Amino acid sequence: MSGDLIGKELLGQFRITERIGRGGMGEVYKAEQPAMDRMVAIKILHARLASRPDLVSRFRREARAMSRLSHPNTARVFLYGHIEASEQLYIVMEYLKGVDLARWVRREGPMPMERALKVMIQVLGALEEAHSVGVIHRDLKPENILLTTQGGIADFPKVLDFGLAKVRETRLRPGSVALTREGMVFGTPEFMSPEQARGETLDAKSDIYSAGLILYELLTGRLPYPKCKPMEYISHQIYTQPMPVTERVPELNLPVILDPIIAKALEKEPEKRFASALAFGEALRDALPRSDPTDPIQIHSGDATGAIGMTHSRAGQLDEKSRVGGRGFVIGLLAVIVVLLGLVIWLFATRK
Repeated sequence: MSGDLIGKELLGQFRITERIGRGGMGEVYKAEQPAMDRMVAIKILHARLASRPDLVSRFRREARAMSRLSHPNTARVFLYGHIEASEQLYIVMEYLKGVDLARWVRREGPMPMERALKVMIQVLGALEEAHSVGVIHRDLKPENILLTTQGGIADFPKVLDFGLAKVRETRLRPGSVALTREGMVFGTPEFMSPEQARGETLDAKSDIYSAGLILYELLTGRLPYPKCKPMEYISHQIYTQPMPVTERVPELNLPVILDPIIAKALEKEPEKRFASALAFGEALRDALPRSDPTDPIQIHSGDATGAIGMTHSRAGQLDEKSRVGGRGFVIGLLAVIVVLLGLVIWLFATRK
């Protein structure tokens, strides 16, 4: 698709203003939607790929996967279908301004620990929702997480690009084309799980591993393994144990509490990792210093993940209530003992 769409109207409601991205599957345009008074992003599949059933199915899979997700940290899909004149597929998504985590790290270096943990708690909240409806991302990497500002809240990550997303077979629509099969490898070598590198069937634990690698890079500014060729990365993912973050960047004085958390996310055997994205997020939340209850991360990260959004302040309130209740119980018990003692003394005196 060339840039000849600029200035044209699409689907009778979108006016294309500029091209903002291009990839192997298609192009992404920024467009105005006057009726809704908003800007949107429209991803359009390349015309030459319309005859490829596997790629068409992958494109549709992305649209369906994203359209069923409503977590605030997942990029929203408004509409998808095909353009009648050209038979090209499109996805209309929310337009986001910001910088992806890969570019952020290249530009700024390691992200401060508290900031990095808060960003990843939100990402894990988005993954928890996706996993709960049977959607596995399978290509989670820093490039697919956009750091933006939403509703005045800074450091608001958005999980993008479910182009390699896998929907559990029980959730596939009749006639869907299976995009991958055992023995085939898709994804980004630097951030793929060992089982993905081996071409095995994937579940939510694969995304947890990738999220662990992203957090590792955010905290250290580096990948756990030296720069190498894609096949060497794949070998490292399968066989090489990553160096703990505190040893990778000792000059940053990261707390040792992070080492077992990241190590658990990066276990080579899926069953040894966190049971869910929610559990991973809770571990990161517990590693955070006690914070202000009005901290935005403690509010919006809980929209789809429940316990992740529980603040330390709230937990403190619960502890205080427990202590108050405990003191009341002791006082009541002492009162009962005093009454019983008085009764015993009275009985003893009356017998005399």
